[in-house]
Amino acid sequence: MTLILLEGISFSYPDGREVLKDLDFRLEEGERIGLIGPNGSGKTTLFHVIMGLLTPDSGRIEILRRERRVEKDFRDVRQKIGLLFQDADDQLFSPTVLDDVAFGPLNQGKRTDEARAIACETLRSLGLEGFEGRVTHKLSGGEKKLVALATVLAMKPDALLLDEPTTGLDTETTDRIIEVLAGIDIGYVFISHNMDFLARTTHRIHGMENGRVLIEEERIVHTHVHAHDHGRLVHSHRDAEARATRSDND
Repeated sequence: MTLILLEGISFSYPDGREVLKDLDFRLEEGERIGLIGPNGSGKTTLFHVIMGLLTPDSGRIEILRRERRVEKDFRDVRQKIGLLFQDADDQLFSPTVLDDVAFGPLNQGKRTDEARAIACETLRSLGLEGFEGRVTHKLSGGEKKLVALATVLAMKPDALLLDEPTTGLDTETTDRIIEVLAGIDIGYVFISHNMDFLARTTHRIHGMENGRVLIEEERIVHTHVHAHDHGRLVHSHRDAEARATRSDND
């Protein structure tokens, strides 16, 4: 089953900056995709188009086997596709952690006791047991990120779109998230600059360049620092090679 299908999507911001240019993208059921690219390449914009938060200038959007055109078409999309915003403060608005995490299930029609039970179990799965009564706006940046992820997972979505899910998290917490993601059987797309995280959580990695999604990993040029032994991720060091060549010629 195709969960998300975008064909010929173009989008420009009001200042005239064209970010997406005749973009095609597909996510199949159970597929796990990492998305990389420089800041400003359109990764977050792509997520917002999928969720109907931005309206493309042209192209076709099909989500969960239904074409989506206008605002009302995306209402059930936001119930079934979980979006984690890059900034957790954009996602959290309730007085306490429990209120924030239970909000999604309540909005899906769950009874109050059901929603609270789902919220508590989701928090426990992320190592946040005991956070239920904490005041959300007083949490640390990393804690907010984890609670924001809990709000998404509590809705038991059909697919996930996670924008920089490990930003601000330590290695132990990142490993916990990897463990949680390994235990769920849904398709997802992650935006991240953490190549080790992507290599451990995705089936393949795409890049964004010139407003389009590149699907050939070996063509994706990116700047990064990481250590690996025999990782499966195919990647390019052409930036580094170019700098070395210039140094040799100077």
